[in-house]
Amino acid sequence: MSQKFSCSSCLSADKKMECYMADLPVETSFHRVKSQEVKCGFGLQGVCCRLCSNGPCRITPNSPRGICGANADQIVTRNFLRAVAAGSGCYIHVVEGTARNLKNTALAKGELKGLATLERLCNLLEIDGEDTYDKAVKIADAILTDLYKPVFEPMELVKKITYAPRYKNWEALGILPGGAKSEVFNGVVKTSTNLSSDPVDMLLHCLRLGISTGLYGLQLTNLLNDILLGEAQIRMAPVGLRVINPDYINIMITGHQHSVFAHLQDILITPEAIAKATAAGAKGFKIVGCTCVGQDLQLRGAHYTEVFDGHAGNNYISEAVLATGGIDAVLSEFNCTLPGIETVCDQLQIKQICLDSIAKKANADLKQFSFNERERISNEIVDEVIMAYKARRGNITMNLLPDHGNDNTLTGISEVSLKSFLGDTWQPLIDLIASGQIKGLAGVVGCSSLTAGGHDVLTVELTKELIAKDILVLTAGCSSGGIENCGLMTPDAAEFAGPKLKAVCKQLGIPPVLNFGPCLAIGRLEIVATEIAEALGIDIPQLPLVISAPQWLEEQALADGAFALALGLPLHLGLPPFVTGSPIAVQVLTEDMKKLTGGHVMINANPVESANMLDEIIVEKRKTLNLD
Repeated sequence: MSQKFSCSSCLSADKKMECYMADLPVETSFHRVKSQEVKCGFGLQGVCCRLCSNGPCRITPNSPRGICGANADQIVTRNFLRAVAAGSGCYIHVVEGTARNLKNTALAKGELKGLATLERLCNLLEIDGEDTYDKAVKIADAILTDLYKPVFEPMELVKKITYAPRYKNWEALGILPGGAKSEVFNGVVKTSTNLSSDPVDMLLHCLRLGISTGLYGLQLTNLLNDILLGEAQIRMAPVGLRVINPDYINIMITGHQHSVFAHLQDILITPEAIAKATAAGAKGFKIVGCTCVGQDLQLRGAHYTEVFDGHAGNNYISEAVLATGGIDAVLSEFNCTLPGIETVCDQLQIKQICLDSIAKKANADLKQFSFNERERISNEIVDEVIMAYKARRGNITMNLLPDHGNDNTLTGISEVSLKSFLGDTWQPLIDLIASGQIKGLAGVVGCSSLTAGGHDVLTVELTKELIAKDILVLTAGCSSGGIENCGLMTPDAAEFAGPKLKAVCKQLGIPPVLNFGPCLAIGRLEIVATEIAEALGIDIPQLPLVISAPQWLEEQALADGAFALALGLPLHLGLPPFVTGSPIAVQVLTEDMKKLTGGHVMINANPVESANMLDEIIVEKRKTLNLD
């Protein structure tokens, strides 16, 4: 614990976090950046193929084809489709598990906390039932049935939950997806050795995966969670490392599957559990949010004030959260759980428990979540976490950062709570956009990474540039963690906005950046866009709306991006996906996509230039709608 690592190689938009990382006696991702500075040029362009034993083959001007004859376009798009399929599979796993949890809860006559959402989904999906529980079972079954359809059978709910003009576009392009799991399966099969060699077909398959990902893995997962766990309520909440209270037994959660934690959340505040914690010397239990599942719990935090202390930060802050010494256990169930936390947990005697074998960590216990065994599993977790607390607290030096973050981040934003805030109609927002008081909307979404300037640097700086141009920013994903910890989601952040947006924020008492929660909430942004477009009688691509995933990280982000392109939205990325070695892929994604769906990809790692580019698009769309 005496070793000190240099953090000079990695900057952060969050300066308190940057300084904290520099002084840590444990190695983190921030410290490993320098050792990984040299990147493979073939990998960056996507022109490396290692699918068979003849390889790896690398495409160069002097060697334009692999041994099998595959050229750069075929190799790049094959690699890209395989990545999008993997990302889509991750989201489909989440919605599948959530639908099963909803069904099992309804069959057991358990508590359903979001009945308004249940009725809303029944109306949307044209489902009726004898009572609340029967309706919930039928909703879950309808979704699961679609997920399990073969690839040649279109999913039935797509037409019901898709904005009609978008559905017509997808139907004309022949990209309406079959069963979501089958689409992932076909994507993997298609990209195997000596199968598909049509780069355009593979890119169109990415759009099919984007549609099933967005509608099911994003949009429907949110609504199912609303039914199970409660609907979002707008409120002020603390964020950052300040949320860690050493007087309690603290459990950090990571992942994406909030419904997996639902039973444990309730158990932790029972008199029996609190008595056990008190006997061990603590005041009780607290959950500390990290990564997207922490954002999701923050979104619904009004329902869980007894057990949830707040959201500490995104994926690349997780190691720092543990390094405070105030965390006694990590519960993980999906990705964004960095392998780097394992060494920190070992050094600080932090208990690791995984609730899904999909996310099994090397030095963690696996307690596979089972609805029928939830009582036993939750009680075992309580007992094991208490044992860890008793074993480690006297041996660990606290390294807290109580002034990190802020106490007044606005959270609880959803398509329903925001519309309710506006008077149950989008007309006030539409009027503000039409009058030019709000120039347009920008969705800043996706991951946090240590590239594009450093930890959250491009994300935060781009957000500042956009709001300075009177563009209202809506966020979802790990990107939200950096933005909120830097204070841009507090009402005081109105000072960073342009004069018109600043006046709107002051009048409404809101920040210029609205946090919709986890990356799953990209589906909520789609609902907002759809309802506004419907109110205006236009298609989604016509809206003064742009999307940016400035510091995208994982394959899931590529599936999100495919959804944005299918919706016909301009998509900005700070760094390109690994496709630049294919002229066809670049042409289709940046230009030809405009004629297919209306969307396209733009790449720029400079926040000022990126904001100017997005601003120009919004201004042009305003002109087309005769708003200027």
